[in-house]
Order: sequence, then structure tokens, then C-alpha cells
Amino acid sequence: MEGNSKFTSLFHRPRCLAAAAPGGKAKLTHPGKAILAGGIAGGIEICITFPTEYVKTQLQLDEKANPPKYRGIGDCVKQTVHGHGVRGLYRGLSSLLYGSIPKSAVRFGVFEYLSNHARDEAGKLNSTRGLLCGLGAGVMEAVVIVCPMETVKVKFIHDQSSANPKYRGFYHGVREIIRTQGIRGTYQGLTATVLKQGSNQAIRFYVMTSLRNWYKGDNPNKAINPVVTGTFGAIAGAASVFGNTPLDVIKTRMQGLEAHKYKSTLDCAVKIMRHEGVRAFYKGTVPRLGRVCLDVAIVFIIYEEVVKVLNTVWKTE
Repeated sequence: MEGNSKFTSLFHRPRCLAAAAPGGKAKLTHPGKAILAGGIAGGIEICITFPTEYVKTQLQLDEKANPPKYRGIGDCVKQTVHGHGVRGLYRGLSSLLYGSIPKSAVRFGVFEYLSNHARDEAGKLNSTRGLLCGLGAGVMEAVVIVCPMETVKVKFIHDQSSANPKYRGFYHGVREIIRTQGIRGTYQGLTATVLKQGSNQAIRFYVMTSLRNWYKGDNPNKAINPVVTGTFGAIAGAASVFGNTPLDVIKTRMQGLEAHKYKSTLDCAVKIMRHEGVRAFYKGTVPRLGRVCLDVAIVFIIYEEVVKVLNTVWKTE
């Protein structure tokens, strides 16, 4: 009973904190503002960074079992541009863009909702609670948005490398996937996606919370310069890449056009290890590192700046 009461108290804090913020307590972000700011940040970010996501996915799908099609990042870009033009590097953008806006909205909305209930009496969120709130946000975005979005994106990119591509566009591709595989066809690799997104956001929000607390010191309402926010975001992004790239590789394989070869997430991991070795779990790390660091930095900068603007026009206290 005592353990349950402690767990319950973790996410149930007095709601009067926001009203008391001017007295030196940390100001809270309303979940509605977080949803709007997160959606805007996600849409802008993906338009900037998508080519690196495309290259990362192609390298992860390029299995050693067949002779590798690409010799590296540069060769992947060269072959894609030669065969499909510069626009080829943006194949699958529409599916990711349609999902990135609600994904970021869900992520930040859930995180702020949970963190508002997990702060102490001074309105401060410690690193451990930041990790748990990030985990909750990551799992929610994985189930609601990321898994179907990523499955469609991976199938689009994989389809382009086929001799006779069969998807003519976003709506046609989604219609064909559902027609031939049902709704379950858009939820391939759900377990791997939940593990990936949950660990991703747990790591990122843990690092961001730790760095913010260190930077603000005894002043919870100390303003953070956008450059500092971007730097913290890049560090958080790098930490998440090194922490869960193997899960990202497994997720990508489970969502590709040859996903039928794997009976489960565990079976996929075992087969990759058996046929390709440990190094295969880190395929695409370099392009993913560049994209994720830029991604997280941009998202947090835009998110924080949009929240500042919303605070001037949308009074929630």
C-alpha cells in the first residue's frame, strides 16, 4: 500500500502550482499549448531533415544477405539522385509529414500533461521523473501515430528500390497496403516501435531535463537562449541514437517489404545477429546521428519559441 501511494503521488501534484509560479515556482506549460507548439515544430523539422532519414532507411534495408547495393552514404545519395533525381531523396516525405505533425503534438502534449503532475512543490521536475514522463510520451506516440506512419514510410522507400515500384503516391500506397494486408499491415513492428520510441523519448527528456536543471540552477524560471536549447537538444539526440540504434534497425526490418521473413521482433534480432553480425545493428548510425541531432535541436528550439509566443496570446493561468 505504501508503494502504491508513492507511485500515485508521482503523477498527482497540486494543480495550484501554475497560479503560484510568479512567486518563484516554475511556470508550467498548458498541454493545449504543448500540442499546438509540438505540431508546428514537428512539421517544420521533418521538411528540413528528411533526406538524411531516407539515406538511413536505405542503408538499413540494404542487407548483406544479397550483395549490398550501396557502398556507403555518398554512394546511396549518388545512386538515388542518378536514378530518380533530387526528388528521389524525398520519396516517402508525404507519409512522414502527415505523421510528424500529430506525432510531435502527441509527444509534447503527453509529456507536459504528465510532467505537470510529476513536479515537486516548487514546480521542479527532476531527471528521473523526466525520464518516466518521456517514456510515457514515447509509448503513446508510438501506438497512436508512429507505428502506422513509419510502416508506410519504410514501405514507400523500400518500394522505390524495387525493379517495378507499385506505389504511385501516399494515398494509393496506404490504400494498397490496407487492401492487401488490412489495418494490421500498417502496424508491423509495433513492439519494436514502442521499444524504440519509448526509449528514445525517455533518453531525450532525461537528458534535456538534466541539462535544463543544471543550467537554471536555483532559478526555475531562468530564460534559456535558443542556441543553448539547440545545443542541449543535439546532445539529447546523440544520446538517444547511441542508446537505441539497434532497436531502430530491427523496427525498420520489421516494417520493410520483406518483413514476412521474420516471425517476431525477437526472431528478427536473432536472424540479423546470425546472418549479419553485431555491426548490422548499427547500420545507418552516421546518417541517423546527423539527422537526429539536427531533428531534436530544431524541434526543441521551435517548440520553446512557439510556447513563448503562445504564452503572450493564450492565458491559461
